[in-house]
Amino acid sequence: MAGNRQSGGSKYRDGRWTVPSKRAKAYAADRKARVHTYGPKEGQELTLFEAGMRSGYLQAQNDHAGMYKYGQARDAGYSKAEAGAMSRKPWNQIRDDIVKKKGGR
Repeated sequence: MAGNRQSGGSKYRDGRWTVPSKRAKAYAADRKARVHTYGPKEGQELTLFEAGMRSGYLQAQNDHAGMYKYGQARDAGYSKAEAGAMSRKPWNQIRDDIVKKKGGR
């Protein structure tokens, strides 16, 4: 993944949106242990915010946003791989490309 990094970016950026069932197993292990079990903070105690993120509510919002962006990109005619890459980017970075490809504005 290090080859995909932009200058100054995190090597974990592309992994923020993962398949929910895979993420759920890892997050359940984190919550049970009350510490990070992988990544750069491995072994450190979870903060209240991080524990909340692993509860699933905020992650569900992120999942829905990713699915919405993926669906919009597919509707615009992008391939599955292109739409998957676009779903990981912020909406304000991809909105204009999607609108142009759909033929709007």
